Amino acid sequence: MDPKLFAELRKSIRQAGAIARGERNPSRRFEFTPSRIQTVREKAELSQAQFARLLGVSVKTLQNWEQARREPTGAAKVLLRIVVLEPSAALRALTSK
Repeated sequence: MDPKLFAELRKSIRQAGAIARGERNPSRRFEFTPSRIQTVREKAELSQAQFARLLGVSVKTLQNWEQARREPTGAAKVLLRIVVLEPSAALRALTSK
């Protein structure tokens, strides 16, 4: 492994540990509030059923997110982030066969 890359990785791991221990604040946070999830879906001009199908979740799951009964986690959270940052590319990739 490249020594410079390895040094950056070690630094990142130390920073993550400090954040986890509460010794340091994260430089940025990316959270999905219920209204933000709904806004993302509406900007994509998709119904709940269409958006849920696109994300690979049930309509009930999407409704739970939008109504603040549950929060997206894992891959769903990452996918939502991609849809927010690059909506046209995400929709193109997710709808292509």
